[in-house]
Amino acid sequence: MIKKLNIKGLISAPFTPMHSNGAINLAEIEKYANQLKKDNVVGVFICGTTGEGMLMNVEERMAVALEWMKYKASNFKIIVHVGSTSFSISETLAVHAQEIGADAIGTMGPVFLPPNDAASLVDYCEPIAKAAPNLPFYYYHVPSISNVSVPMKEFLIEADKRIPNLVGIKFTHNNLMEMQQCLALNNEQFEILHGYDEVLLAGLSIGAIGAVGSTYNYMASCYSKIINAFNQGNLEEARKWQQYSVTVVEVLIKYGGGVRAGKEIMSLVGINSGPGRAPIKKFSSEEKINLKNALEAIDFFDNIKFMNTIETVK
Repeated sequence: MIKKLNIKGLISAPFTPMHSNGAINLAEIEKYANQLKKDNVVGVFICGTTGEGMLMNVEERMAVALEWMKYKASNFKIIVHVGSTSFSISETLAVHAQEIGADAIGTMGPVFLPPNDAASLVDYCEPIAKAAPNLPFYYYHVPSISNVSVPMKEFLIEADKRIPNLVGIKFTHNNLMEMQQCLALNNEQFEILHGYDEVLLAGLSIGAIGAVGSTYNYMASCYSKIINAFNQGNLEEARKWQQYSVTVVEVLIKYGGGVRAGKEIMSLVGINSGPGRAPIKKFSSEEKINLKNALEAIDFFDNIKFMNTIETVK
């Protein structure tokens, strides 16, 4: 029986570093991985939405996965997102992830002709999961990107009958009732990883203990403070840091969202992520200055990157 990873703490959804011409910059990943470990992040979920996986070809995604595997450790998990519009491509990526020794795989639903019922979604996921039968399989529920809005409780019930290595969901949706249903299902059988950074505290309140997010790349200490304060019963402190997270996310939204603005922030804090690929619009010189000024106006660099202490999730 395949065991869930039982993640406690923060999993980063890393950006894929790229050169100015759009080519993959594998050389930057070593520095990136070391920084995440220093920030007490417990693993990565690579080549997902934040990693622009759908904008890369199969060979590039394999190369990125292979590079990240160099930094795998007992306390630093590598989860490979293998989703694509073609389950046969995803099967190829799943086989590769198992061959290189990844800790787990995940896939979002197909963004082209998205299924609208649980059985159809399982039809898509089943061959992908079975292509890597020795790895835990997580479904990546992100309806804002995939437009797959199948109720996740129904999916888990149906998938449990057909996918032996199904262990849980990366739940990136604001329907917290649905998330709570999944957490409680079959006496907490499945691992439900919280996926919306700006409402992590809400996820913790209904039982999530592991989370995957993009802003953990450059402000993990903020979320460690949220988790630690929550675990200590200090809700006022937890709310304070969650509100700061919301303030940063407001800046992200103003400058094009978590991928576009997030890659630029990573460069500002010392990891050269490069630009996003089309259709992500490149930053102008003026926008870069304005983004930096907007972050300085909310004391971002003092509060996050250059904090004197970085807390470990307790």
